[in-house]
Amino acid sequence: MSNTATPQLKRAMQRRHLVMLSLGGAIGTGLFLGSGEVISQTGAIGAIISYALGGLIAYMVMLCLGELAVHMPVAGSFGAYADRYINPATGYMITWMYWLTWTVTLGTEFTAAALLMQEWFPHVSMWIWTVIFAATVFILNVSSTRFFAESEFWLAMVKVVTVVVFILLGCMAIFGVLPMQGFDTAPLFSNLTAHGWFPEGLWPIFATMLVVNFAFSGTELIGVAAGEAEHPEKNIPRAINAAIWRLLIFFVGTIVIISALLPYQATAVDSAHGLSHSPFVSVFSRIGIPYAEDIIRFVIITALLSAANSGLYAASRMLWSLSDQDKLPKAFSKLTKSGTPLLAIMATMMGALPGLLSEFYAPEVIFENLLNIAAFTMVIVWISICISQFNFRRQWYQSGRTRQELKFSAPLYPIVPILGGVFCVITCLSMAYDPSMRASFAGCLLIMLLCYVHYYWRIKPNRSA
Repeated sequence: MSNTATPQLKRAMQRRHLVMLSLGGAIGTGLFLGSGEVISQTGAIGAIISYALGGLIAYMVMLCLGELAVHMPVAGSFGAYADRYINPATGYMITWMYWLTWTVTLGTEFTAAALLMQEWFPHVSMWIWTVIFAATVFILNVSSTRFFAESEFWLAMVKVVTVVVFILLGCMAIFGVLPMQGFDTAPLFSNLTAHGWFPEGLWPIFATMLVVNFAFSGTELIGVAAGEAEHPEKNIPRAINAAIWRLLIFFVGTIVIISALLPYQATAVDSAHGLSHSPFVSVFSRIGIPYAEDIIRFVIITALLSAANSGLYAASRMLWSLSDQDKLPKAFSKLTKSGTPLLAIMATMMGALPGLLSEFYAPEVIFENLLNIAAFTMVIVWISICISQFNFRRQWYQSGRTRQELKFSAPLYPIVPILGGVFCVITCLSMAYDPSMRASFAGCLLIMLLCYVHYYWRIKPNRSA
């Protein structure tokens, strides 16, 4: 490595930025649109169990990440941990897989946001909105780390406020404080089991776990930001705990509200009404909130831009890390005066181009496969975090150190990393059993293999020379 020769990223993120970065990365279309799909497939109780289990898995992974990030707060994060505590080839593969996770979704985020804007302005070309959104996110990322953090803080705040208001109004409707269309009396929670506890059986709970886990993806952005966080030994553990518990309350609370107020068969998004027709719109409309569809459309656009903003940040830091470790040309780790890796950001934006093609070429097929790839690669990264923490703690004990000497330690070792890793592996294997995901599954395995081949063919010989 040549860390001493490479200008280092600035530690400009405070704890509030880390918390909102994590919340903003997780609260997105997976909640506003995907939650209804999960409820319609599993039933109310099944969806609550799915999201509670997904939150538990995310919490175990984030505990492992917290221990690693406090001990080794670097911008390369998961790739650097896998490099050191699994093997260098796996670290190389994980870094590229995480870059791929966010890069493939960038174009689809811009395209989806442009489609939503076209519902308001049907005569304006989608490409105009796409260019505007891409340019906005690019500027937010290249300005400075602090400016990026502030922008993401406020973009995420829009989503957080929407979810909090939704839960509060939903609770008032459930207990009869607010009138709800379709109910003469307070609905309470009778709707949760109106069609039985598991109307579609138990299997859909496991079949939807990839969707649910992907909904929680973004929480690991705290690890990416560790290299640019102020006082990481204090702020990272607090941010992880704050973010995870808020996400559990937001996600499970939202599922309970939707399930209590809507029949489970009516929660799936109806494509005939556009992307903004979500269970949030249905609940707000039945409570009597004016312009409900416009409000949710605005929130979803904000969610898409927030995801693109944080995704560009995370992916560019992966390229910076590779360059910092001499696995990419040094130009990728060169920083601007404001402390941002300009070439890494530009290269990531170029990587988003395939997603933009979804507007013209088989949009449903491209969009679905890109999202499947992103979900799979994210779970692979989570598995690597669990393995890295397991190996790190084992080496820590073998060196004669104790748990008390760690500034932050994940509890219940080795149960937490083992359970977290096993659940993530099961989630990955579920792709192989879903015919609609097999092509993405095979494609991801091929990409992983190519990463290993490239490392042993080109990277390792050069590093040994």
